[in-house]
Amino acid sequence: MNRERELAQAFVDLADTYAEEFDPLRLFDRLVHTCQGLLDVSAAAVMMADARGTMTTMAATEEEAAFIEVLQMQTGRGPCMECFRTGRSRDIPDISTEYERWPQLVDAMIDAGYWSLHTVPVRLHERQLGALTLLGHCVGALPDGDAHLAQALADSAALSLMHWSMEPARGDDVITRVQSALGAKATLEIAKGMLAAYAGMSVAEAGRHLGDHAARRRVSLADTASALVNRTMELESVVSRPLTG
Repeated sequence: MNRERELAQAFVDLADTYAEEFDPLRLFDRLVHTCQGLLDVSAAAVMMADARGTMTTMAATEEEAAFIEVLQMQTGRGPCMECFRTGRSRDIPDISTEYERWPQLVDAMIDAGYWSLHTVPVRLHERQLGALTLLGHCVGALPDGDAHLAQALADSAALSLMHWSMEPARGDDVITRVQSALGAKATLEIAKGMLAAYAGMSVAEAGRHLGDHAARRRVSLADTASALVNRTMELESVVSRPLTG
């Protein structure tokens, strides 16, 4: 598939809120993996904010990228937090030059093999909803074309979130939609923990099993997680039996 077709397909996929299996968790997962596939970056992650401005990592292409987000959320400092607060993108071509400002972040990024960071706001018109983070294993600024595309993809995901319902959306519905997405993410994390404990696997492995289970049955990942947490679906239906040793 050539570049033009890849771009067209990416926007179609992000806008497809009427597919039977659509849910907000897959929307954000699709966003970060689309960025990783189309842009000159090594990893991507996205955070969204609740009504009080507390951020949650919704999806990441790598566990290390998710940790970089969590670190910024815990300290309240870093380019992603600044991006969310100001609504302006940030480009950090060489994270080592920012050691005086963000020593914990710099150490964590270098330890994980990331040397550059670019972040763009996830927004609906002028309302800041979160931040999309792009990480690189090499020093260097994100090309202008990729930076503009990242913003367009983030904007497309925000619009899709607003249309995630059969009910017409109003301007003040955005907080409700974001809160629903955050609630689905929290339920997913509980379900992953339950499955990990049951099957003796890591939380990351449990997440992959849940994702595969939902995809095979063409059902919502959010609904699958909710069914496990509410005990309307048995854990063994996702993993046939507990793992030993």
